[in-house]
Amino acid sequence: MIEAVMTNADTPTSAEAPVEAILREELAHGDVMLGTIGPILGHLIANHDHSLFSDEIVSRIRGMISGIAQQLLEIHATEVDDTDPHGFAVRNKDDLAEMIAGNPAFLTHCHGLAIECHVADRLKLRNAIDPVLSPLMQSLIASDDPDTAGLAMQVLTSQARFSQRQKRMQLPLSELPADLFHHALVSWRSFAEGLDSEIAGRIETRIRKDFDESNSRLGLLSRLIEGLGGGARAALSISHAGVALFLTALASASEQERDVVALSTNDRQLARLALALRSAGLNPKEVEEQFLYIHPDVSLPEGFAQLRVDRAQSILAASSGWQAN
Repeated sequence: MIEAVMTNADTPTSAEAPVEAILREELAHGDVMLGTIGPILGHLIANHDHSLFSDEIVSRIRGMISGIAQQLLEIHATEVDDTDPHGFAVRNKDDLAEMIAGNPAFLTHCHGLAIECHVADRLKLRNAIDPVLSPLMQSLIASDDPDTAGLAMQVLTSQARFSQRQKRMQLPLSELPADLFHHALVSWRSFAEGLDSEIAGRIETRIRKDFDESNSRLGLLSRLIEGLGGGARAALSISHAGVALFLTALASASEQERDVVALSTNDRQLARLALALRSAGLNPKEVEEQFLYIHPDVSLPEGFAQLRVDRAQSILAASSGWQAN
């Protein structure tokens, strides 16, 4: 806990303020954890071990990766005129899923989505925050600007689908970020090694046909936040924006990967979350308000009110958490 470190911290020898030393140390501890998430999850997914993560989170991650493998294999089977594409996919999906799960970034992305859904569910129960139609989303849909209103409606539809699919532990291929879509495709190529090159090319063309990152849920969220310009600051309130818009806005404002921002809502990443919110320009009182929703039992460290935005940005920029993963 940030507060606990504050109580036990020695006086820093550097010129930085005590609160900066505390946050920097906590961030370093958090970075070590971020760096181990991928390998640990890989072990848990492969061995059906839920000892370090909740059953819900591990099951969601496994379900998403297995679903991606099955989608690829059903396309494969259809293109080679297999009489039972679904059966072919079911029989072979575990092998392909294992290959896909060999990429720590892919695991971290699925983990981030699972955490996002978990936080949204928790806030819905505890604070009645709608995971799909937040107050900000309602305002954007009612915007006088037809482009903003139209894009907001697309986001609403996409978010509703995401929520429903997450209940079934599903993730469509078309919802992957481009680099992870490429990894899934490369994994399929390895799985299908030996297949006639003409047939393999036809299957790959079919796989790529429906992929458009800009129209994925994450792409639409990013476009909506970017289109708001300075108005995107309103999305830095999780109660006003809802979890999906909040995570996207915070990732943009703090210059972090969205998956890392999602993971920073975990109670072992308190320093990263506090630094991200401050570096995004929220004042200390506003940061505290966000913590009341995300971590209601956590107090910010003494002296946090004196932490400048530029210092928070500097500490966060020096972090190697994502690169380590």
